[in-house]
Amino acid sequence: MGLCASKDKKEKVIEGDAGATANGGEPNGTATTPAAGQDGKQDTMVDAAVLAKLEEGYAKLVASDSKSLLKKYLTKEVFDNLKNKVTPTFKSTLLDVIQSGLENHDSGVGIYAPDAEAYTVFADLFDPIIEDYHGGFKKTDKHPASDFGDVNSFGNVDPTNEYVISTRVRCGRSMQGYPFNPCLTEAQYKEMEAKVSSTLSGLEGELKGKFYPLTGMEKAVQQQLIDDHFLFKEGDRFLQAANACRYWPSGRGIYHNDNKRFLVWCNEEDHLRIISMQQGGDLGEIYRRLVTAVNEIEKRVPFSHDDRLGFLTFCPTNLGTTIRASVHIKVPKLASNKAKLEEVAAKYNLQVRGTRGEHTEAEGGVYDISNKRRMGLTEFQAVKEMYDGITELIKLEKSL
Repeated sequence: MGLCASKDKKEKVIEGDAGATANGGEPNGTATTPAAGQDGKQDTMVDAAVLAKLEEGYAKLVASDSKSLLKKYLTKEVFDNLKNKVTPTFKSTLLDVIQSGLENHDSGVGIYAPDAEAYTVFADLFDPIIEDYHGGFKKTDKHPASDFGDVNSFGNVDPTNEYVISTRVRCGRSMQGYPFNPCLTEAQYKEMEAKVSSTLSGLEGELKGKFYPLTGMEKAVQQQLIDDHFLFKEGDRFLQAANACRYWPSGRGIYHNDNKRFLVWCNEEDHLRIISMQQGGDLGEIYRRLVTAVNEIEKRVPFSHDDRLGFLTFCPTNLGTTIRASVHIKVPKLASNKAKLEEVAAKYNLQVRGTRGEHTEAEGGVYDISNKRRMGLTEFQAVKEMYDGITELIKLEKSL
């Protein structure tokens, strides 16, 4: 059994109840640089029942019609090479990495890093998935140094307020010295929440606000925050299957400033999700607020960073800059010409989602459109792709 994957967890996985808890999730690795030079010769203590579960789950995945990146890149050769490996510190296994994708064949990706070391130990699986998702970021590539660029260079993408309903920029961060969610003890969750609450309560000016712990939160307050789309809900089968939701709601909370344009989620999918958002298309104001907040928080809470992969988080889709800049945009004419919309999106590396996010439909021609690339480019470049792409989409919508 792994130190991270508690006996309780392993038994539940073996019984087919993968991931006992509620919601939230970050790698079950230390929030430090992945261990270098794993050659697969470390001592392996993979439980026989875990191996059996791996073999059974892999056979079902191969026989399925899953379109996940896990199925695409977990060849028999890679599977056999990795199934007996464990990470040095938390003894995480291949099952910890892939169990969400084994449970959910409709996953787009299907894997999580149960701890930071997993990115190295299970590199034969992570590297091709990272390369595929992040637009050709090869295992020999190195993510550039963090660079938010000239924060005054972005303006309002929709000054007449005809198309953009709202704009949001967020990033994920892991706190140095702590494992990711599946490995965290309840005591660590509480300790982290206290540090985050203390840190955020020191913010001033526009960022000044209040921290709301989920533990003991009145139902009315909780429901209001959910209705406002500010608070993450309990329960997500993908995160549950990755065992990323233990001890819910301990250690979870949300901070928002007084005008509700700046938010921080504590111990949802990542240790920290830092979010700047508001109505309309003033990306410049939103980006400046985020950059100010990230810099202020980092002065007090060191972040986990890797020289090759950038900022480390739970999901391999969210490495590097971890930046997601998005708009809710109403483009009814383009909505009736989805091929053209997708063509422009592909040109600028944008991801087009339905109104309410992934796996939803566009309601009334309203889409959630964001940058897709997070690795191999700077924070500024990632946001600029979205800025340029949205500008082009609005121009096109006007011309139709």
